[in-house]
Amino acid sequence: MLDEKLLKELQEYVEKHLERLDYVLYEPARYDSMDMPDIELDIGHDYIGLPDSELENFIKDKRKPTFHQVLFSFIDKKGASDSDVYKRAGVDRRHFSKIRSNPDYRPGKNTVIALALALELNKKETDRLLSAAGYSLSESNTFDLIILFFLDKEIYDLYSVNQALDYFSQKPLAGVLE
Repeated sequence: MLDEKLLKELQEYVEKHLERLDYVLYEPARYDSMDMPDIELDIGHDYIGLPDSELENFIKDKRKPTFHQVLFSFIDKKGASDSDVYKRAGVDRRHFSKIRSNPDYRPGKNTVIALALALELNKKETDRLLSAAGYSLSESNTFDLIILFFLDKEIYDLYSVNQALDYFSQKPLAGVLE
C-alpha cells in the first residue's frame, strides 16, 4: 500500500498542476486571406512548392532515432537483459519479442512508460523514449501528472505507480492490481 504521506503529496501535486489550467485561455487563431501565404505549384516541385530534394534533405536532417533504436540503446546503456526489462515492466514476453524483432513496431503509451520505469529512466530519458514512439507527458492530464510525480521522486516501482493510478481512477500501466 502506498504511504499516506506520499499519497497526500501526490494528490497536492496533481491538484496544483491541474489548477493552473483554469487560468489558461485558448483562442483559436483567425486568418483572413491577407495573412495566408501564396503557395505556387510548379512542375518539378512537390505539392507544397518546395523542390523534392529540399524536403528530402529536411527530413534527413531532422529525423531522430526510432523507438526501437532508443529503447535498445537504453537497455544496453543500463546493462539490463531483455527478460529483466520486460518482467519489471509487466510486459508479456511475446509482446516484447514483437518490439525486439520489428524495428517499425510502435507500442502503446502505457507500454512505453512501463518500459521507462523498468529501466529507471529519469524524466529527460523518459521524454526521449516517449517522443521516439510519438508520445509525450502532459501537465494537463491526471494520468501523465501521476507518472511525472513518480519520475520526479525517482520511484520506479510499477506496483506503487499502479496503486496511485488506481487511487485516481486511472487505468494501470500493465498487469492487474493485486
